[in-house]
Amino acid sequence: MTIGFVGLGAMGRPMAVNLVAAGHDLVVCDTDEAKTAILAQRGATVASTAREVADAADFVLACMPNLDAAEAVAIGDDGALAGGRAKAFINLGTTGSAYSRDVAEAMGKAGKAFLDAPISGGPPGAEAGTLGIMCSGDKATFEALRPALETISGKLVYLNDKPGAAQTMKLVNNIISFGNLSVALEAMTLGAKAGLDPEQMLEVINASSGRNSATETKIPNHVLNRNFDYGGAMYIIEKDLELWRREAEAFETPMWLGTNIRTLFKQCINELGRDADITELAITLEKMAGVEIPKTR
Repeated sequence: MTIGFVGLGAMGRPMAVNLVAAGHDLVVCDTDEAKTAILAQRGATVASTAREVADAADFVLACMPNLDAAEAVAIGDDGALAGGRAKAFINLGTTGSAYSRDVAEAMGKAGKAFLDAPISGGPPGAEAGTLGIMCSGDKATFEALRPALETISGKLVYLNDKPGAAQTMKLVNNIISFGNLSVALEAMTLGAKAGLDPEQMLEVINASSGRNSATETKIPNHVLNRNFDYGGAMYIIEKDLELWRREAEAFETPMWLGTNIRTLFKQCINELGRDADITELAITLEKMAGVEIPKTR
């Protein structure tokens, strides 16, 4: 079985590297030749377009940074839909459920299967091969790719055969994750201004009911050293928060807290730029409070 992989960004590149390292036959494609060269050096075959990938591989996995790119790679003129060999398209990105329903329909008309498999865990999880992957769509494709998906994941869950269900699940997870980071940094900023030691704050929080992914990993590993290098760019967060807004509107559900989270991140983007790291949200909160969380690591 030959696997195609399109999109070698902060998440895609380490996933592709892990697949090759595990012995999977891989065909890769990315607009950045430096990234494809990394995979070529490890034994992967390089293609120029998603269509070429789909001509050479049995399954095409795609991990794209935005909706326009995701649509082009799936159903564009040089997308996977036009390829001859591939029998299924697998979406690893966060694109929202409407995209999945549309692409699944187009793939079905062309005799190809569709599987949603959005990933969670950030660049560190992609590097370590411990991503959470939630899947929905064609069950046969899921089973065929289970060994490959298990190579790059720490937890793999098949939800159901409904295209888009995994996208909704991913956005549910994302808004919780972004909310955790927002409130944890806001609280740490208050503690710092009150003179509390950041290390002691984390020690207490992580042994108490306030514990979350931000206090366990993002803040100790990427904020307290003032490196702000988690690896998740604000333009990705901006895209995900917009998709969350659309999903909430489509299902007519409340957005009270999520809207405030989105507004806070938009302020950070306005101040620091769309290429800023997600953990640089701390800088925006520190600026408002007139204090800096002390560097301890």
